[in-house]
Amino acid sequence: VREADAMAQRLWAPAQGPAGAGGAALVEAYGEPEPVVGDGTECLRFDDTLWSHADHIKFRYNWYKGMREAIDANEGGLGEFSKGYERYGLNRATVDGRQGLMYREWAPGALACGLVGDFNDWEPQDAHWAWKNEYGVWELFLPDDEETGEPAIAHRSRLKVRLETSQGHWEDRIPAYIKWATQAWDEVQFNGCHWDPPGESEPGVYEPEARYTFKWDRPPKPSSLRIYECHVGMSSQEPKVNSYLDFKDQVLPRIARLGYNAIQIMAVQEHAYYGSFGYHVTNFFAVSSRCGTPDELKALIDEAHRLGLYVLIDVVHSHASSNSNDGINMFDGTDGQYFHSGPKGYHWMWDSRLFNYGNWEVLRFLLSNCRWWLDEYKFDGFRFDGVTSMMYHHHGLQMAFTGNYDEYFGMSTDLEAVVYLMLANDLIHSVFPKAITIGEDVSGMPTFCRPVAEGGVGFDYRLQMAIADKWIEVLQTGDEAWGMGDLVHTLTNRRYGEKCIAYAESHDQALVGDKTIAFWLMDADMYDHMAVDGPSSSRVDRGIALHKMIRLITAALGGSGYLTFMGNEFGHPEWIDFPRDDTYDTSTGAFIPGNGGSLEKCRRRWDLADAPFLKYKYLDAFDRAMVHLDKAFGYIDAPHEYVSRKDEGDKVVVCEKGDLVMVFNFHHTNAYSGYRVGCWKEGPYKVALSSDEKVFGGWENVSKWHGSEHFTTKGDYDGRPFSFEVYAPPRTAVVYAPSDFCDNENETVPGLGVKGHGPYFQF
Repeated sequence: VREADAMAQRLWAPAQGPAGAGGAALVEAYGEPEPVVGDGTECLRFDDTLWSHADHIKFRYNWYKGMREAIDANEGGLGEFSKGYERYGLNRATVDGRQGLMYREWAPGALACGLVGDFNDWEPQDAHWAWKNEYGVWELFLPDDEETGEPAIAHRSRLKVRLETSQGHWEDRIPAYIKWATQAWDEVQFNGCHWDPPGESEPGVYEPEARYTFKWDRPPKPSSLRIYECHVGMSSQEPKVNSYLDFKDQVLPRIARLGYNAIQIMAVQEHAYYGSFGYHVTNFFAVSSRCGTPDELKALIDEAHRLGLYVLIDVVHSHASSNSNDGINMFDGTDGQYFHSGPKGYHWMWDSRLFNYGNWEVLRFLLSNCRWWLDEYKFDGFRFDGVTSMMYHHHGLQMAFTGNYDEYFGMSTDLEAVVYLMLANDLIHSVFPKAITIGEDVSGMPTFCRPVAEGGVGFDYRLQMAIADKWIEVLQTGDEAWGMGDLVHTLTNRRYGEKCIAYAESHDQALVGDKTIAFWLMDADMYDHMAVDGPSSSRVDRGIALHKMIRLITAALGGSGYLTFMGNEFGHPEWIDFPRDDTYDTSTGAFIPGNGGSLEKCRRRWDLADAPFLKYKYLDAFDRAMVHLDKAFGYIDAPHEYVSRKDEGDKVVVCEKGDLVMVFNFHHTNAYSGYRVGCWKEGPYKVALSSDEKVFGGWENVSKWHGSEHFTTKGDYDGRPFSFEVYAPPRTAVVYAPSDFCDNENETVPGLGVKGHGPYFQF
């Protein structure tokens, strides 16, 4: 098995070469923001009906244009403006010929500001107090020791900033631009931790207590994204919080073997509450210390690049934790420093604070945060969380979007937030041309995925969130009641010219209180009927069959990219439950039982997928073949897509993606012999992938091993110029490819019948 996997890896996923000759360190190449031109209406060419709201779009673009011009005039350009982390926080500096540490903090509401920590036994001396300039920025220079040359604050030293508020109270806060924050085992609150390793590692070699040096170049930008959504902390097979290094060594090879070309890492930004899944961020520039150090995360990312994986970070700029002890809420003693004051600055459903995107220093903070993750850690892009909440004053709460353009272009739109997103996308794509941005937007905002230069918001992709909701809806009914037209409509309902990432389920569906698709399908039978040689169960047989079909049709018709959450590809049982203590609902006072702080259900049971005696291996194998089919044929983002049949009686969907013809028979009992399907290219065709293969837990009623060729007949059928006959068993999906591209003897990816690595191989 290992030898076969190694052969497949060499064929399908060759390792990337180092960035420099002889294994030298990576040297980043930067782009430059382009001048702002036009009036923002070029994005309307995809939808003439948007001209009715052209004034709003022009106004939005002019606002963005004005901000760009102001930044260019006052800050030296968007690129320089986004380097706030080089000025704020703790950085090496030279003042009057002396080397030392410069500390700067924007805290306009504070009356006094000084540093405390291990370096001064948590009591500031006279030389540890900062001075304040006219813009509310405090500055303090701490020179190195004249005799030893040692810095005033040692690497790994704990520290905080002590502030006097306008009310005369003294508060200790973690610096807003801190690079690392840690929590001692016997303390509740976090402390800032000065991270400045004294030396540098060899390129591509992790060395404890040395600054990691990147070796591997960023991979080529994927033509179609296949995203593996993951959470480092819960990625261990054991009930523990996993580390960046263990994830690098144990999980990354799994992802590469499955054929995904991108990972989307959740919960990277530090968050005091582990159970928030990383969405209540307290320290925006700090990596989560639960999983390791900043340089251990860098080693993970460098290894992912070696394996050819794009690395996306799940970034949260839509809100911030209301935790004022560990985060930036009430930082200088006021509620309106980084956030709107009063109710406008509070998200009542999330119990979190809402940024004031119109404030100059808030823009610097957030735009610098974007650049920080791309530049310092070499992330390749972002999944922006909660964008719908950002773009509307109502935050999308209790709002059913109907598609009426007045819902997107009116007084309910938060233009300050939209313009921030335009600036962020402008920065990201200009300075890092290969970077990718994905926005979590449920509203369907038009122009969301058009370039900023055209007047769009600038995202590359929108998460197609309606698809997962549709699957949960239909899974609560018997599949005999599923509407083929209804499913296809949801899968294909997206704006022309705006790309989407499709997913059947993400982390949301895996959380406690919800169910994964596998659990909806098989429920308690997963405990007793997943043994290959054990007693069978009709519920498990149905579940395995539909699990495969649901994922393939979602990947085929749902968008221009595909996403799965870690472990769901093999039908991970049960749910995710972060460690929780007993608590009370803050609004009702109702008691909410915890789980005793257990990590038992906050892990991934890789052993289930690896066990040769369990049926989870079938789902894992199918997912691998389905993903490699996209490597071979590029079907997920193929320019040609056509659904030729949505038969409600037969429960059959037939579609074309690129050169492929896909036949989905969702009927629970009916098999169809001599079933004619339309196609746009003349044959013959062969089976490239069948969910009915034995290696996928099927019965081989339709299999690549049969070697059958399907010759086409000319003449209109289902609106297609050619057609051919197939056998369609119940609850089976079969993919047909031109015969010249098929080879049933090629088992480098078991169950996949592709010649070599296919005609349109994309790593």
